[in-house]
Amino acid sequence: MGEHFDISAVITTYNRSEMLAEALERLLSQNAGGVRYEVVVIDNNSTDNTRATVEAFIAKGHPNLRYVFEPKQGIAHGRNAGIAAARGDIIAFTDDDVVVTDNWIAVINRAFAEHPDVEYIGGKILPDWAEPPPQWLTVDHWWPLALLDRGDRRFYVNAANPLCLPTANASFRRELFSRIGLFSPEFSGREDHELVIRFWQSGGQGLYEPDLVVMAKVQPERLRKSYHHRWNTTTGKFNSLMRLDEIIAPDGSLQGERPNRVKLFGVPGSMYREFVTESFGWLKQIVSGDDSRKMRHENRLCYLAGYVSKRYEIEVAQPGHSNLGEVASFIKAMFVRVVGK
Repeated sequence: MGEHFDISAVITTYNRSEMLAEALERLLSQNAGGVRYEVVVIDNNSTDNTRATVEAFIAKGHPNLRYVFEPKQGIAHGRNAGIAAARGDIIAFTDDDVVVTDNWIAVINRAFAEHPDVEYIGGKILPDWAEPPPQWLTVDHWWPLALLDRGDRRFYVNAANPLCLPTANASFRRELFSRIGLFSPEFSGREDHELVIRFWQSGGQGLYEPDLVVMAKVQPERLRKSYHHRWNTTTGKFNSLMRLDEIIAPDGSLQGERPNRVKLFGVPGSMYREFVTESFGWLKQIVSGDDSRKMRHENRLCYLAGYVSKRYEIEVAQPGHSNLGEVASFIKAMFVRVVGK
């Protein structure tokens, strides 16, 4: 397999050679504290001078930098190619539009050494704004920007506390992928979330490490409400495929799908009730003028619409499906539940 490393830092990139150069500058000048690490760049079918950018760094005297071409388009394919190419015991992911801190590698190594029970570690992803954000874009709206700041206290993430730590700043023990599998191209765009759901369901233990910090460049188009609406709609559709909202318990923990739930087109009745509640909340914020809270309701409504529409699409495609029969069964189940009380 060639030279061995403690950590393999993997970046998947597509047509962002200028951003990639800045990301590589910081990764290749780490205060690593003696940790042996490599940097693997996965060129995900770029048409710009990505390869030349990487080769220029190698020519400057960075033998721990490697270039890998992955022709299958999609971040999941890129990350999987990185896993296959990596020669480290720990595989650390970041992105081409992200700049890591000078001690990023050292913090990853220390955190895994101090927590042998942990297979997955993530940390803060703080914003590097290309322009000042609008007033409504508070921390409550950071998730569509792949930003994360959960404070300065370490805590575990697992089935009882299923917090996704995005792969812009996440590291994994290599054995994890042998145990639960690779990133799924079916969920490209949300592949990190789908992977950690499998990880939680397998009983895996992760860690939020506040000292693990990166800065993510936030592009101007991501500051628009339309971007956030689209992101939440798409997320609703992806989570519908995973039935995520149907396996989350009331206390926030992850569990199997709960039986005897009243459903319409495969969606729990509670989600329809939430749609009504969120609609009233949105109308209330129109009157109050709180743009951030209004946006929160809008985003949740987009999410619910995406979730229901995808589930409806799947259900009606089933052989012998009847919309009328589905509605009749739902009304009957609701009546039985009400009368039973």
